[in-house]
Amino acid sequence: MLKNGVFITFEGPDGAGKTTVLGEIVKRLEEKGVSVVATREPGGIRIAEKIRNVILDNEHQEMDSRTEALLYAAARRQHLAEKVLPALQEGKIVLCDRFVDSSLAYQGMGRGLGMDEVMSINAFAIDGTMPDLTIYFDITPEEGLQRIGKNEAREQNRLDNESMRFHKNVYEGYQKLLKQYPKRIISVDATKPLLEVTENVWKIISAQLNQE
Repeated sequence: MLKNGVFITFEGPDGAGKTTVLGEIVKRLEEKGVSVVATREPGGIRIAEKIRNVILDNEHQEMDSRTEALLYAAARRQHLAEKVLPALQEGKIVLCDRFVDSSLAYQGMGRGLGMDEVMSINAFAIDGTMPDLTIYFDITPEEGLQRIGKNEAREQNRLDNESMRFHKNVYEGYQKLLKQYPKRIISVDATKPLLEVTENVWKIISAQLNQE
């Protein structure tokens, strides 16, 4: 499907600060008169938000890992079809908090389903749509979870209750993706102060948009 917008995703372990930085980048783009859409996964639209609630509900501890992976893919498809692709076709910049890389890291590595297996599920969902640029917020699982513990305003979800081994596997999954997609995924040090991280991300995105 042809598009003329730019699709940029933010990725990283929980507690990396990507959601906060994304909000700051949106403000800067809007100040420059850029037409931008900010969204998130799972969620972003009504149906996908309902699926998000099912996936992340702390009461759903019995959820099978493959069921979880399929639900993420289902939410992704609806979000893509209803929100992301129309915005791209209108020439807008789409900034998305998580996309397919999250499934590869969390379900592929974290759950042990296999990254290739999870990609095959998502290949049907995304139908060839991949980000033009992905910014990876690099932070260790230990520091990320420590940040989450201090942030009382953040929603506590089912994945937050997983073991440190799970989160370390997720981190390892992201490291594999960095090596697999070196041209698409750019890493930033998320342990730096928020303003510095925001500036680094802004430089990366500005360079990408100037190439378009």
